[in-house]
Amino acid sequence: MDMDSLWTDYKEHGSTSARDKLLAEYTPIVRYTAQRMAVNLPKDVQLGDLIGAGVMGLIKALESFDSTRDVKFETYATHKIRGAILDDLREQDWVPRSIRQKAKTVKNAYVELEKELGRTPYDSEVAEHLDLKPVEFEELLSEIAPTSIVSLNEVIFNNYGETMNMSFIDTIEDENAENPLDRLGMEDTKRILANALMELPENERHVIALYHYEELTLKEIGIAMNLTESRVSQIHSKAMTKLKAKLQLKM
Repeated sequence: MDMDSLWTDYKEHGSTSARDKLLAEYTPIVRYTAQRMAVNLPKDVQLGDLIGAGVMGLIKALESFDSTRDVKFETYATHKIRGAILDDLREQDWVPRSIRQKAKTVKNAYVELEKELGRTPYDSEVAEHLDLKPVEFEELLSEIAPTSIVSLNEVIFNNYGETMNMSFIDTIEDENAENPLDRLGMEDTKRILANALMELPENERHVIALYHYEELTLKEIGIAMNLTESRVSQIHSKAMTKLKAKLQLKM
């Protein structure tokens, strides 16, 4: 039975047999996604746990996928799988609270300085604001880097600390908002995010594009850009912190 027939049997007739065959067909996407994510996570995060969470994402993707729309299931499923894994990681609170607090401190420094200067602050200005030497600021970026791995799936807050009920990745993925007001808010957020991305230095835009769109690992990006993996991690961490600060200011 071909894939179209399986989708028809599952979606139109609720065939559990068709669903199981679809799950078996697309399960390799779970392992592939989990393996790529594991490369950039602490060693104590088990691949098996990531795969388990990813399977739940695949099941949800099968249930919610609209096969009549012009979207490849593989693309749709990958986002759902990644999101399920990230949700599971957050529930496990795999980033120490002290690191999260440091990441928040750095983001707030960018917010405060951008308000004061009317532009994105330079690294030296942020380091001075935090009373750090440049090398200490670079070390801090490396320390908070794990928090930036999940940044695109974090909920957006506005300048008043209120949740916007959407995540960074929603502003990129969701092309089918049903409510016109929701669509208006989504489009506005997309515009703000696009502008914020364009204001980043070229190397930071490049890292964001390679990691979040081309889905390369930090090691692969380092090879492509002739940088060490730790340096790529610093650049990614800094770029994501700037984006979060800009969105907080604009929303």
